[in-house]
Amino acid sequence: MFNIVLFEPEIPPNTGNIIRLCANTGAHLHLIHPLGFDMNEKSLRRAGLDYIDQSIIHHYDNYQDYLERSDRESLYAISTKGTQHYSDCNFNEGDDFIFGPETRGLPNEILDEFKTDKILRIPMLENSRSLNLSNSASIIVYEAWRQNNFKQ
Repeated sequence: MFNIVLFEPEIPPNTGNIIRLCANTGAHLHLIHPLGFDMNEKSLRRAGLDYIDQSIIHHYDNYQDYLERSDRESLYAISTKGTQHYSDCNFNEGDDFIFGPETRGLPNEILDEFKTDKILRIPMLENSRSLNLSNSASIIVYEAWRQNNFKQ
């Protein structure tokens, strides 16, 4: 299945919604610390409902720890700074999608490690800044899953 990677997420309900997304699509969630909240926070648990116990969640001390310990096939950065539309990619099982923190996105030091065809953007109307993190993760995961015929 696919992997959603959240780099230093800040807003607990977004992560809770993504936990629910993972439980319903078979995706795994990878959380790169520091987190902007505690995993027992009420708003995270409310958004994640009982899916928190059904999801596979991995924790990493930092980005380097993720790179060293994760078993990834292919890593895509999702960013408003990307030039390649997510819908123009061919995704495979095992692909990882890394998203930045809600208030600032992925830092340039991380984006600079990616080839331009691995930095994907979700099209938006001109002058739009960004979509909600959990909505963005849903768009990407469902497109990747659709391309793989919703294999379970």
